[in-house]
Amino acid sequence: MFTFNKQDFGDFTFGAATAAYQIEGGQTEGQGMSIWDSFAATGRNVAGQETGEIACDHYNRWPEDLDLLKEAGFDAYRFSFAWPRILPQGTGAINQAGLDFYDRLIDGMLERNLKPFATLYHWDLPSTLQDKGGWLNRDIANWLADYAELVYQKFGDRLAKIATINEPWCVSFLSHYLGVHAPGYRDLRATARAMHHVLLAHGTTIERLRSLGAKDLGIVLNLEFAKGATESDEDKAAADLWDSIYNKWFLGGVFKQNYPQNVMDVLEPYMPDNYQDDMPTIGTKLDWLGINYYTRSHMKHDASVPNFQISSVPGPLEKTDLGWEIYPQGLTELLKRVAKDYTDLPLYVTENGLADAELYDDQLRVKYYDQHYKAALQAKQEGVDLRGYFAWSLLDNYEWAEGYDKRFGMVHVDYETQKRTPKSSYRAFQKLLKD
Repeated sequence: MFTFNKQDFGDFTFGAATAAYQIEGGQTEGQGMSIWDSFAATGRNVAGQETGEIACDHYNRWPEDLDLLKEAGFDAYRFSFAWPRILPQGTGAINQAGLDFYDRLIDGMLERNLKPFATLYHWDLPSTLQDKGGWLNRDIANWLADYAELVYQKFGDRLAKIATINEPWCVSFLSHYLGVHAPGYRDLRATARAMHHVLLAHGTTIERLRSLGAKDLGIVLNLEFAKGATESDEDKAAADLWDSIYNKWFLGGVFKQNYPQNVMDVLEPYMPDNYQDDMPTIGTKLDWLGINYYTRSHMKHDASVPNFQISSVPGPLEKTDLGWEIYPQGLTELLKRVAKDYTDLPLYVTENGLADAELYDDQLRVKYYDQHYKAALQAKQEGVDLRGYFAWSLLDNYEWAEGYDKRFGMVHVDYETQKRTPKSSYRAFQKLLKD
């Protein structure tokens, strides 16, 4: 069980998080294709050639899943809308069945006294928009804003918080430079444009929603603690470059309207013309910031690597089933850094968790949450305006390029029968939140 008390956090939101493509399935009733459907179907991109076609069948089993949230004592649920479920072509014709599903889902949250924390974009770009260039096309800023306007008009009065985009680093660098996620590019020009356009789309969407009177608007950034593999100046510079790619680019764009020079040294020749003119839009004022945190990286200078000339080495601490080093102190330091150097906005830990191979008695996950909650509490006690924490994830689910092998859930899912079985970590939250 946990070694801290709910009361230690005062007025605080305790929640759990999921994402549409990872759990919903239900690719019927008018839903369009997304870039993850084709990326997975290619056969070489995802472990086991697995897809999100069924996933956790949340599309049909959502009442049971919301009951799990309520029975654990959580008071908020962070979920995402599937863009192609609502607009199968990305723009234009609306899929009424998709709107009806989210009507039922949101009403179900409210009936269970769960605050709906909504994410507009969690990586499932409609394939028809990828055909037009996806994140390489500047028009995506208005495509996202138009979609957001529809969502806000239909559901905005029932949502506690709205985030534009989840993890823009993954949307852009991981997916367009490293090629690990859809659409699987490995191209500098694509990377530069995606890294800029993802923030332009965010800012344009915030401006559009503001014009409609929307409040409680934010973005969710994934941040990673970076450390030099050694104390050499070269390795320290490598860590700073990784920090700039992963953290400073997005924090700096949103809150300081500028990009770090050490990244621009590589990307500037490939940036969109007059990109500087977009910075005021990118820096449009927010109401809150979400931070996803999982691990730290140990970086070294590596002249054999093109362009950025850095690579990572394993750290010395305990690892998750994905090989990610467990470093709770990184959460404390990043929260304090964001509050000190970038913004005084309310902060939320919008994702935190680990992959653990233990199917039911997941004591490593209990330990992980215990350590990271206490790391978050330390930041709060040191003056950070931290308002909430969302555990990733409620359910074992489709873990993107890892398929169904890596399990992040507090609830075990048998993918053959779709039976849900609470794990020890779920019971730990239940004791914490309901006792």
